[in-house]
Amino acid sequence: MTSTTPKIAYRFNDGVYINLTNRCPNLCVFCIKTKWQMDFHGNNLNLAGNEPTAQEVLRALEDELVKAPFKEVVFCGYGEPTMRLDVLLYVAQTLKGWQAQAKFPPFKIRLNTNGLGNRINHKPIVGELRRVVDIVNVSVNAQDETTWRALMRPEPEYRDAYPDVLLFLQQCVEAGFEKVVLSCVDNTGADVNALEALAKKYGATFYVRSFLDEKE
Repeated sequence: MTSTTPKIAYRFNDGVYINLTNRCPNLCVFCIKTKWQMDFHGNNLNLAGNEPTAQEVLRALEDELVKAPFKEVVFCGYGEPTMRLDVLLYVAQTLKGWQAQAKFPPFKIRLNTNGLGNRINHKPIVGELRRVVDIVNVSVNAQDETTWRALMRPEPEYRDAYPDVLLFLQQCVEAGFEKVVLSCVDNTGADVNALEALAKKYGATFYVRSFLDEKE
């Protein structure tokens, strides 16, 4: 049963995930937030416009992290985390402090993003992210701009932003994150082989995620 209280921190597999925002400049054809009515395996991720403050996020994290073992903390809710860059950076910096203090057993800090963070924030953000994030997963999902527009369905001001996504990916690789992943969703019509070649070209790890339709 889904809780009626929106979750700021929730678990999936070995990770604790942070739900910063429901806002996103894309409306991807494969996005599950509408198909699953803002639910994720019993977690209500509908913030209803009430985005958490950094302190609210940290309180929710502390409450969740003590409950059971985990291997990573992930910025990934039903929205694009870099739309709240200041909160993301503050929380991640605090997590870095917790890592240094060994407050919890060793863990990684990961960002799942659509790669539009530079464009969203009207400035390069990779340098700031590099100081506080270990792993970046960039959801590229398309081998060319035409396919990207069809699958990602960006808002009008972002319709020309596919090159920005690739630039962000390149900048992340060059910045030396512990790991940079180019990810895509299968069975969408995108050319998976071409995307794997694209990942190799940029020096990123390639990952294919299963298309999710109905909840397991």
